[in-house]
Amino acid sequence: MDASCVVRILGSAAGGGYPQWNCRCPVCTLAWDGDSRVVRRTQSSIAVSGRLGEWALVNASPDIRQQLLDNPPLQPRRGQRDSPVTAVVLTNADIDHVAGLLGLRERWPLRLFATRAVLMALAANPIFRALDETLVERREIALGVPFHPVTDVEMELFPVPGKAPLWDEGDEVRTDIEDGRTVGVALRGAGDGAWAHYVPGCAAVTDALRRRLAGTALLMFDGTLYADDEMIRLGLGPKTGRRMGHIAVGGSDGSLAAFAGCAIARKAYVHINNSNPLLVFGSPERCEVEAAGWLVAEDGMEFSL
Repeated sequence: MDASCVVRILGSAAGGGYPQWNCRCPVCTLAWDGDSRVVRRTQSSIAVSGRLGEWALVNASPDIRQQLLDNPPLQPRRGQRDSPVTAVVLTNADIDHVAGLLGLRERWPLRLFATRAVLMALAANPIFRALDETLVERREIALGVPFHPVTDVEMELFPVPGKAPLWDEGDEVRTDIEDGRTVGVALRGAGDGAWAHYVPGCAAVTDALRRRLAGTALLMFDGTLYADDEMIRLGLGPKTGRRMGHIAVGGSDGSLAAFAGCAIARKAYVHINNSNPLLVFGSPERCEVEAAGWLVAEDGMEFSL
């Protein structure tokens, strides 16, 4: 039977992409030097389509124009103005997930789906008024309530531990907030198709989250940093991964250990930071996650459900 839903990885890197424009950390240096063990990546986003050929973006990367150029199924097909992209779903208001909305402002009707918290964050920033309100319909989505961003795809938003976006942080920063500011997305082809889950940002794997994700046909999960102190150790920044709202992959309290033994058919790390050795084919860290059954997502990778 034909797949009822297709998921395409548009961007597999974290904010800044890979290599990051101003970085010569050990992993970025490989890319700048043309090393065959690494491939370049754009910033985090996926696209989802059902049998009718409409596409919904999940997050709008700052690299959205390049991603559309790189993916022919998402390109115009007929007439002077056309696009099979008719919806955008947001998992939070991070810059690497919403800045691409400004690249979709050229008078094309879109439906924008997000939680109240994320829509309020956009409404508070006047730059997003560039999206013509007569063409871009903003729809508030409640947690746990199914919706259809395109006709033949069903989605549901669920809370995951996270924090306010960097540009909206206050004096006190909490990374355990589960109020809709950071969500995961459950998705499937409309009907009784298999579920997939997309969680590009997550500060901790709780028991409740593990139970929700157990049994999924496909998990695309936050792989930002391999080690929690990675940025500090490499001299790239003062924050741990958890302080940035991202659980590490490795370590006894990392996501690799958290999902060990969890019944998940296919699993792939997404939203991978430029400093992460998972980006290097053959690295000990990559061999470890591959031995545990994980893929390291690349731009253009496609999954059928």
